Amino acid sequence: MRTRSLPLLIAGASLTLGAQQRTLTPQFQAVVSVNAPVVALTNVRLVDGTGSPARDGQTVVIEGELIRAVGKTGEVKVPEGAQTIDLAGHTVFPGIVGLHDHMYYSSAAGGGMKIMLFSYPRLFLSAGVTTIRTAGSVDSYRELNLKKVIDEGTAIGPDIVVTGPYLQGPVEGAGGMHALSGADDARRMVRYWADEGVTWFKAYTTISRAELGAAIDEAHKHGVKVTAHLCSVGFREAVALGIDNLEHGLLTNSEYNRTKEVDKCPTAGNSETYASLDINSPDVQQTFKDMVKRNVAMTSTLAVYETGSPSRVPFDQRVLDALFPGARDAVAQYYERGKTVNDSLQRHNLKKAMEFERAFVKAGGLLAAGADPCCGPAIAGYADQRNYEILVEAGFTPEQAIQIMTLNGAKVLGKSDRVGSIVAGKQADLVVVRGDLTKQPGDIRNVVTVFRKGLGYDAEKLRASIAGTVGLR
Repeated sequence: MRTRSLPLLIAGASLTLGAQQRTLTPQFQAVVSVNAPVVALTNVRLVDGTGSPARDGQTVVIEGELIRAVGKTGEVKVPEGAQTIDLAGHTVFPGIVGLHDHMYYSSAAGGGMKIMLFSYPRLFLSAGVTTIRTAGSVDSYRELNLKKVIDEGTAIGPDIVVTGPYLQGPVEGAGGMHALSGADDARRMVRYWADEGVTWFKAYTTISRAELGAAIDEAHKHGVKVTAHLCSVGFREAVALGIDNLEHGLLTNSEYNRTKEVDKCPTAGNSETYASLDINSPDVQQTFKDMVKRNVAMTSTLAVYETGSPSRVPFDQRVLDALFPGARDAVAQYYERGKTVNDSLQRHNLKKAMEFERAFVKAGGLLAAGADPCCGPAIAGYADQRNYEILVEAGFTPEQAIQIMTLNGAKVLGKSDRVGSIVAGKQADLVVVRGDLTKQPGDIRNVVTVFRKGLGYDAEKLRASIAGTVGLR
């Protein structure tokens, strides 16, 4: 990739069409490689996020924060004075929109669910994730404050859609979440945090139908939405209550377990239920019909569920390099254990989860994606990239997998008019990778430059800036 060296100055402010080169503070100078009023990316292989076939020999013109033009190289006019970057041998696709991308990481060495305000924003960007929804927060105020400084241009990171604290029912032990005492308590929490500025809530595993219904009703009164990682409530029950989105897919849907009791998580039988489930059965097809009829999207998180099958998780040195020593040792041991572990049932159920997602899309459902970078080898950005590889393995075309991870996520968030696809007039959030991820899915890991609002970040420098810090800060 060839770029021209540019002088970088002092503050990060918004740039409109025709404005001058942005001035940057030292923290931005250290990781930004492209900063010009007009940039032309030429000779690229383009995956535009719409699901359309990839196109070779394309040019993308960026002016300020926006995409100015997209088309065949030689036919698209490149404005005089533009910084032209010849990207032959590279693929460009939209910035990833991660719908289940936490801002925390858990490890036995570093403490449970520890918020990562420094490492994760940079790590997300380095992997091409330009928009995230945190899908359950352990510190909503700090996430709101982080969003504010990123939006102001004084901190580095993706666009953050902040969720409120988990909406959870009673659990054993002290825990780290407020235990709802009933429907009125659910409404109180939603009112408070909606007023504080969160725009989504995430219900969790032991919530009751009454509490979930009250939370959804109150959220909609305040113009905000609810998603859920369920167990005590089944998918169809949640859909009937008016939920907006459902997380994780098959492996959190307890409604097919015949031992399930009302408002309770099954204590046994889930693995066996999933293993023997017929995706074409009337029960499963009715779930899809209900979701499609009520416009309830589903978030795929195959990468985090793959961690339950260590024997198939590919070794990733980048993960070890990012983690602090205590967590690094634990994950290195995890990789080693994967060489001998017997996880055939888990592997089978992961394949069944892939089949469930393909069938949901075939039925007309809106599938988006997120990484759930909570723990173990599933960390910010890299797990999102692994999602792409698994979605292709699941039977989606590369173009469909990119659409799931970009435009579909933007649709769920109500941002598809601005991000999610590479179209003239949209925000210039896009990713440059070396190679062709439509032929080699693993090439999605070869991120060279990530553009967010037209500013090009050097992926290698972002990775280097957080080395050894994930799990600490």
